[in-house]
Amino acid sequence: MREMRSPIPVKLFIGMLSPEPELFDICADIACKEYGPIDYHSAIVPWTNSDFYQKEMGSGMLRKFIFFEQLRDPGDLPGIKLNAIRIENGLAIQTVKKARRRINLDPGYVTEAKVVLASTKDYTHRLYIGEGIYAEVTLRYVNKIRSFSPFDYTYLDYCSETYITMFNKARDVLRTTLQINAR
Repeated sequence: MREMRSPIPVKLFIGMLSPEPELFDICADIACKEYGPIDYHSAIVPWTNSDFYQKEMGSGMLRKFIFFEQLRDPGDLPGIKLNAIRIENGLAIQTVKKARRRINLDPGYVTEAKVVLASTKDYTHRLYIGEGIYAEVTLRYVNKIRSFSPFDYTYLDYCSETYITMFNKARDVLRTTLQINAR
């Protein structure tokens, strides 16, 4: 009979998207109180892949990623996504009709084999993971090329060399941490 094992811990990240770059530091501070220190982060870059958020948040969208030092159980992802929604709602502006988000927070995690994103939306390539949250493997690590690689359904920005380089670096940090923890 096969023995059940605990999952290997993963590297948590949060992708932040907003036209207000000052919100990145505010959200990072809030997230650090919950998930511990950040050990790696991206530069702030323009996000021009879609106008999906423009009606809600305005133009001039910017993107930044933060990666957390403390490794997590991958089973924590639904709760982390729900917490991200609470943070978004807490920073929203209340209008006459409804609250308007000022920032979009997309948590996920990196393993040695994949990059996983959390979503509230179901789709053919997403699996339900509980608490109203779905997950998708958006990048896979290909040993032959020693790099993450996208799928046909991967968001365009995640297909970019900039993002793939960033996630490869996060994978390297994860591998170092796992090796240190194994000693």
